[in-house]
Amino acid sequence: MSGRMVIKGGRVIDPANGTDAVLDVLVAEGVVHEIAPDLSSENAEVVDAAGCIVAPGFVDLHTHLREPGFEHKGTIATETAAALRGGFTTVCAMPNTEPPPDSGPVVAALLEQIERDAHVRVYPIGCVSAGRRGKELAAIQELTDAGCVALSDDGNPVGDGQLMRHGLELASAAGLPISEHSDDPALNGGGSINEGRISERLGLHGQPAAAEVSAVARNVALAEATGAHLHIAHISTERAVAIIADAKQRGVPVTCEVTPSHLFLTEDAVFGPGPEPAYDTNARINPPLRTEDDRRALVAGLESGVIDAIATDHAPHALEDKLCEFEHAAPGISCLETALPTVMELVHRGELSMARAVEALTSAPARCFGLDVKTPGTGSISMGASRDVVVFDPAATVTIEPAAFVSKGKNTPLAGMELRGRPVAVVLDGRLMKEATVTG
Repeated sequence: MSGRMVIKGGRVIDPANGTDAVLDVLVAEGVVHEIAPDLSSENAEVVDAAGCIVAPGFVDLHTHLREPGFEHKGTIATETAAALRGGFTTVCAMPNTEPPPDSGPVVAALLEQIERDAHVRVYPIGCVSAGRRGKELAAIQELTDAGCVALSDDGNPVGDGQLMRHGLELASAAGLPISEHSDDPALNGGGSINEGRISERLGLHGQPAAAEVSAVARNVALAEATGAHLHIAHISTERAVAIIADAKQRGVPVTCEVTPSHLFLTEDAVFGPGPEPAYDTNARINPPLRTEDDRRALVAGLESGVIDAIATDHAPHALEDKLCEFEHAAPGISCLETALPTVMELVHRGELSMARAVEALTSAPARCFGLDVKTPGTGSISMGASRDVVVFDPAATVTIEPAAFVSKGKNTPLAGMELRGRPVAVVLDGRLMKEATVTG
């Protein structure tokens, strides 16, 4: 072949450029070279996209790669291979590793390992506070200079309001957003499930919605006071969506994300798939799965654009992390390989439009962290710039089989479900990718 590739006959959905039409896409010299009907495929590799959607490579703002420090749960190699299988070509690595990326040298070492082992493009997210302990700020300028695209203490909310305010000010000066797990630990009390009818029925300590809502309100107020870009991670409650809608209407620089899990599942998933309550630890996630009213509000917020992006919060765990009592189970769901069919199922139900679903997986997350500036063409199919494309069949039936996951984490409450939506081809850096093979 000549290094030319033509993706033929697919429905090209590129929200960044306002494209939604059946077109061919020519990739040549490592970039999207031309987009038009009926392009010649002479001397080119052909990808048959008839009946499929052709979209920018998916972008994930919230991925746990686990390495360094927790290689028994996942590695950079295994989890980026899972990303590739799921159609994701760009992921942002959360900082809950050991050591945590709270200084320039730690980030530099992490980037060396990413360069060596990653199967997709990976951007590091640095810590807000030293060691993610919430006591003093991390070396924010060092983290910026080292290549971090955002700051976060991940599952450790920054509880000290003054520290958070100073963090926002310094992050803003450095040109980085802070991605905050908005939660009040004093209110959630270490609960393992949403506080409500299911927690009462199962006798589990619950997290009230107020723990998220009050923290979102505080963080929005700090963003308004500082003018800094605040990104709310994995929003889960109806009231929090309303707070963010109001903040955006007033011009507060806030963006937010929602997970496929919170869009698709509710607290009922803790019962498990059987006829009797099973305390399914695979459905334990933080923030917890909420009510059907919350789920519907999240979907509506995503469709309207109040919620900017879909982010997986991919959290692989070892088997023993989930084979225990519910309240002792590690929170998190392995999500990279199930994100697309989960979201497509919402499209097939008529709850979410196809165009908005694609936008929330591509151009919207790229804008949230400025990834489209850092690597031009990210999140779009732009001629002369874009290098990543995913082709997916939105109607292909997929049975969720955790044992077949590339991810080390087999922890999903979706096991055995039949969903629709499957990637059929991924172009990364202008090359048609074969599925990554990893060991260990």
